[in-house]
Formats: sequence, C-alpha cells, structure tokens
Amino acid sequence: MKDFLVKIRKNKVFMLMLMPAVVYVVVFAYLPMSGIVMAFKNFNYAKGIFGSDWCGFDNFKFLMISGKLWTLSRNTILYNLAFILVGMVFEVGFAIIINELTNRYFKKIFQSFMFLPYFISWVVAKAIIQAVFDYDYGLFNSFLSNIHLDRLNLYTDSSPWPYLLVFFRIWKATGYGSIVYMAAVASLNQDMYEAASIDGANVWQKIFKITLPNLAPTMFIMGLLSVGQIFRGDFGMFYQLIGNNGVLLEVGDMLDLFIYRSMASGSNLGMASAAGLYQSVLCFVTIILVNWVVKKNNPDNSLF
Repeated sequence: MKDFLVKIRKNKVFMLMLMPAVVYVVVFAYLPMSGIVMAFKNFNYAKGIFGSDWCGFDNFKFLMISGKLWTLSRNTILYNLAFILVGMVFEVGFAIIINELTNRYFKKIFQSFMFLPYFISWVVAKAIIQAVFDYDYGLFNSFLSNIHLDRLNLYTDSSPWPYLLVFFRIWKATGYGSIVYMAAVASLNQDMYEAASIDGANVWQKIFKITLPNLAPTMFIMGLLSVGQIFRGDFGMFYQLIGNNGVLLEVGDMLDLFIYRSMASGSNLGMASAAGLYQSVLCFVTIILVNWVVKKNNPDNSLF
C-alpha cells in the first residue's frame, strides 16, 4: 500500500489527467450496477427499486417458462457470429485492397465511399431501404412490375431477412472496422515485400504469405473483443429494420430488442432486468472462456 501511495505522489500529474476517465467509468458504469437488484425483485413503482419485495429467481423462471429465452439467445448468438466472421473477412479484405491501390486519388475516393455508410444513422438507412423495397412505390418492386414479375413484400416474408440483416450490417460497419487493419497493414515491414518481389513472388503470394500471417495477431485481438459482445446486438439496426413487426420477430428478435420492449411496455421491469443480467453474465463468461482457450494455444494473442 505504501509503495502504491508513493507511485501516486510521484505521478500525480498523470493521475490527475486520468481522473476524468475514472470518474466517468465509476458514475456511468459502476454505480448503475446497483440496479441489478431489480432482477430479483417484484418491482413496484410506489416502493422504488430498493423498497420493492424480493421474489428470488421468479423473474428468471418466468423468462425461461415464456419460451422466448432460447429464440432470443439463438438469434443473438448466430447474428453476432455472422457479423464477426463475415465482417472480419470484409474488413481485412478491404484493408488489403486499399493497401494495394497505387493511384493516390482513386485510393482516397475509394476510402471515402467505403467510410460513408458508417456515418449514416439507421433511421436514414431504414428510409433508404423503404424507398428501394417498398411494396407499392419502391424502386425494386416498380422494376419487377415493369418486367411483369410479382412484387416482393419483404415485411410479410421473414425468409430473406437473416441474409439482409447480415448484408446491411456489413455494408454499414466494414469501412469503420477496417481502420485497425489498415493501420496494421501500413505498419508492416516493407523489407519483407521487397525481398519477396526479388524472389519472384506475385501479389497473391505476398498477401497470403506475408500480409495475412502478420495480421493474425490483430485479427485474434479484434475477434476476442467482438466475442465479448456476442450476446449484445446492434440495437439501432434491429429496432429500425425489425421493430415490432410480428412476422419478422421470429428471425429478427434478439435480447436487446426484447429488453427494450419489456421496459417500454412497463409491464414487467423485473423480467427486463433479469434478461439484461442474463445477457451481461453470458458476455462475461464468454470472453473469459474464449480468452482462456486462446491463451492455452497462443499466449501472445490473448487479451490478458
């Protein structure tokens, strides 16, 4: 303890610079954790969070008996796995493509168009999607009608939505997600590429023999960070594109959307808190287990 206080006095300027971040985390991350008790209470507005009666694990039991828990967990996991795996392929691929472009002006234009979707909110994205796929006035259905084909009503058919959700997520997130990989590619030792060129290696051989192996540690770290959020979804995307559409909820419902609906209705805040706690615990357990597996095989690629 004495050594710790000595270090603080020695680095008091740095500690002072760190203080705003510490205060932010404590106020907005740790203090709200006291609300976890709602998951174990029969919440009553008049009595408040801490005055409400304890109900033990009844909220969790109701969540499991309702039959929604499996569907919510399955959808959340599968969508996030698709987002992580497919997203990583596109992010690494675009980072390599940009690195291989030699025309400086075309490179800048390409990067700008690639980053643009990230700055479009899901509200605007939904408006664009409706303008294209609207049953009565959408461009796509107007085209189908002009060539004498049946119109397609996406909001009454759930079968294409798993693929559409993955597509829209990749379209919006690839540009931003590729920044880390572009930085990693740019930091690679260029002597390796020069030596490979002297040995007669072509572009594909350089990519598969030099670039990708050297990107592997970065891919592991980014994958681990993503896995930690595997039970959380992109709420903005699912809320805007799926919303409360009963037809699409079977393939598009997920934990964040369910928690929001439960809280918005105000009918059972205890069950909403139970679902949120279930989600957070699973995220924590997942990152611990995946990091343990990675550390067993390659300690250099683990988070801790």
